[in-house]
Amino acid sequence: MTDIARHPASPDSPDSPNSPNSPNSPAHFIGLMSGTSLDGVDGVLVASVDGRVLAEAYLPFPGDLRETLMVLQAPSENELHREALAANALVRVYAECVRELLSTAGLPASAVAAIGAHGQTIRHRPGEFDGIGYTRQLNAPALLAELTGIDVVADIRSRDIAAGGQGAPLVPAYHQAMFSEAGQTRVVCNLGGISNVTILPSAASGQPVSGFDCGPGNALLDGWAARHLGKSYDDGGAWGASGRVNDALLAALLSEPYFRQTPPKSTGRDLFHAEWLGAHLAAFPGVPPVDIQATLVALTAQCVADDVLRYAPDCRGFYACGGGTRNHALMQAIATRLPGVTVATTEVLGVPPHQVEARAFAWLAQRCLARQPGNLPSVTGAKHPRILGAIYPH
Repeated sequence: MTDIARHPASPDSPDSPNSPNSPNSPAHFIGLMSGTSLDGVDGVLVASVDGRVLAEAYLPFPGDLRETLMVLQAPSENELHREALAANALVRVYAECVRELLSTAGLPASAVAAIGAHGQTIRHRPGEFDGIGYTRQLNAPALLAELTGIDVVADIRSRDIAAGGQGAPLVPAYHQAMFSEAGQTRVVCNLGGISNVTILPSAASGQPVSGFDCGPGNALLDGWAARHLGKSYDDGGAWGASGRVNDALLAALLSEPYFRQTPPKSTGRDLFHAEWLGAHLAAFPGVPPVDIQATLVALTAQCVADDVLRYAPDCRGFYACGGGTRNHALMQAIATRLPGVTVATTEVLGVPPHQVEARAFAWLAQRCLARQPGNLPSVTGAKHPRILGAIYPH
């Protein structure tokens, strides 16, 4: 007798409940994204057949949860207990986002094949210690499956790291599927808490897709704005735009060794945090806070532009997504540093910038259920393509 547990039906078999050809297969996927900006959860509900977004939602983090997530970015007292409680609290926000998506779309939970829930990165140290390192995403996927009645795909980074990769960025595979243009080299840039780029070469170049984290995105900007404006971010970048860049401070910040590392590489709040900034500022007493904000805008723009010019010198189209696209001063600073390049958001390519990452994790969940690879070794440095994610049935 066949052991079903050890020999499941192929995902492409008509007998598999996850087969796209199964008449009983749910037709939709949900993607949830809470990134290094630590502001809240973006969610989308997409149709698996054509990728249309049927609903979108955004839920801000409660203030106490955001504060806990910020503290957990670094070692702290009793952090294992605090991490577990924060994971449960985070997943309750996820579940509320899922309920809102289903309500907006007018669909039952049974219409959704899976939720792609990346979780909240609180530590990311690939390649260190034993040559493999680790990544840790705050999440409670079993609880999310319980609360929503939907299968959950989580733990999406660790398989790539186990294969020798960085585990980040993971969205370039989705960028390739959505935004490639055969006759033109394009760069897609996510301006989240950390900035990262995907380089989509023209077909004629014969080069593979590449991508990596450039450095700080909104993380330092938002932290400095919170400290001096009492707001979670600099609305539209207006405050930073009113200051003057301190060139000496900018040069000191750009001396960070990470910026000179060659890809594949990834980073996070483990490196670019308030203490990192404070250590540099100690050598520049008396610089007005508004000028420091202007300098942080220049830092983010310079890191991104330098990497585009270095690794995609034939780029003619730069398309940004993520929360940083709302910082007009930052977008203008990037455009100034990329003469001759069209600088716009992914909106002009048909995907609103705030949806890109959530849609990517819905796509990765679909790939996981279909047993198809979700990583790009040319991006992460993994030995081979790998199926990403662990499935938590509801």
